[in-house]
Amino acid sequence: MDGAGLLGGGAAAVCASMGILAYAVRVPSSAMLAPSVYKGSSARRAIALTFDDGPSESTPELLEILARHNVPATFFQCGANVRRLPRISRQVASGGHEIGNHTDTHPRLYLRSRQFIEGELARAQETIEQTAGVRPRLFRAPYGARWFGLRQAQQRLGLLGVMWTTLALDWKWPESRVVQRLLDGVRNGAIFCLHDGRRLEPRPDIRATLGAVREVLPKLMEQGFHFEKVTDILCPTPN
Repeated sequence: MDGAGLLGGGAAAVCASMGILAYAVRVPSSAMLAPSVYKGSSARRAIALTFDDGPSESTPELLEILARHNVPATFFQCGANVRRLPRISRQVASGGHEIGNHTDTHPRLYLRSRQFIEGELARAQETIEQTAGVRPRLFRAPYGARWFGLRQAQQRLGLLGVMWTTLALDWKWPESRVVQRLLDGVRNGAIFCLHDGRRLEPRPDIRATLGAVREVLPKLMEQGFHFEKVTDILCPTPN
């Protein structure tokens, strides 16, 4: 093989490696870097609503909407936001909702050290347990980006990674587009990812999220869907 062929082969190998890495880091169905799920059981007409980045000052309004429809949800909370708004974190737990770990300060985990990743998960885990009185069993990576070292951190803390079947894009899209995106993503076992906060921002504007949830819940119920926490939607109905 001549030099050009060797260079071409090397470039192809690099591109293939980069493609595999991108898949491992960002694609919801990947579990290469850590144990992870992205959908629930298809055996029943159930959907899991999940909310990231909270708690925020607007979370109680979201809780009121969910309570009105008797809908449970899973909230992936940041430790820093829990410390800032401990009462609201406890309100989520007392409302019968599930709380997951969303790191302490919502950093991008890629290109970070194993010690940094484990520290972020461990601090959030401790804060949530001490504040809300529940120990998370689920974890969602900020921005949906996993990295080397996450597997060990999740295993040490007893956490299962959770991705999504539909990302609502509710932090940047208007309510109407969020509603349509969710309706387009409806299927048995779907896990919807929305946001009741905006990273660590105080008093975030989540009107698009609130409006979309308010509109989508009755529409999906009319279609025969019901809502479950992530832990429940992963488990098929016992015989």
